[in-house]
Amino acid sequence: MSAPYRVSFSGKLDRLSSLIDRLRVQVVNAMTGGNDTDNANLKVYRNGGGELRLVFSPISDDGAGDFPQMRPVPDEAVLVAAHIRISGIGKHLVNALPDCLSVSLSEEPYLTAVVMPLIEEVTTPRCGGQAAFQRLCEVVVIRLLRHALEQGQADTGLLSGLAHPRIAVALVAIHEAPGEAWTLEKLASTAGMSRTQFAVTFKDLVGETPMGYLSNWRLDIARAELETGRQVKIVASLCGFASPAAFSRAYSRRFGHSPKKRGNEAA
Repeated sequence: MSAPYRVSFSGKLDRLSSLIDRLRVQVVNAMTGGNDTDNANLKVYRNGGGELRLVFSPISDDGAGDFPQMRPVPDEAVLVAAHIRISGIGKHLVNALPDCLSVSLSEEPYLTAVVMPLIEEVTTPRCGGQAAFQRLCEVVVIRLLRHALEQGQADTGLLSGLAHPRIAVALVAIHEAPGEAWTLEKLASTAGMSRTQFAVTFKDLVGETPMGYLSNWRLDIARAELETGRQVKIVASLCGFASPAAFSRAYSRRFGHSPKKRGNEAA
């Protein structure tokens, strides 16, 4: 069987794209139109010495949590403030982030490279500014995800699993090919680990069993596909269920209603 996962431009395993593809990011510039900058959950601050600090709190759809890092320290002024709401299946990845990320950009030139154009769009408005602001905020979120992954800023959960060189291969395989007839043995083989070692390591890092994670991922994709109007039998096959009846039972256990009802609501 050929590998079902993608690689990055460098030829290495691409741990994020299958999740980022499923992110839905809505952005409102809190610096315009009388919006509430205090409750913005993404901010860029600059201090008197010109140093920049990026802070993001991903846990709330309505705004930032009450974290000290979200507030300015003495001599800091806010340059950018945005309300960012993230939905879609890829939200699992964002939910795996720390409750609040605060990054000094003097230490992260990679992040600075995208934050500077964002500041420019706020301080020097031009045609197409709203669209540019939206897309730049999306890129900032993606680069923050990379930053958190590379810095190992999660002890357990999805980010922790993706940071492990072998567990990440199995996770990406699940994300890329949910309809594959995965078994514990096949996932362990994909990760290059023994069955027992894989099962124990996966549970320790991700916080749930491999087959439990696979089942939840399939059902989350199924719900998203039903919302687009796809037929139940097509979604069942796409997500790796043996039959529409088996899919309906699993879906009803997870969400408390049949997949047919979800499809009707979407229609």
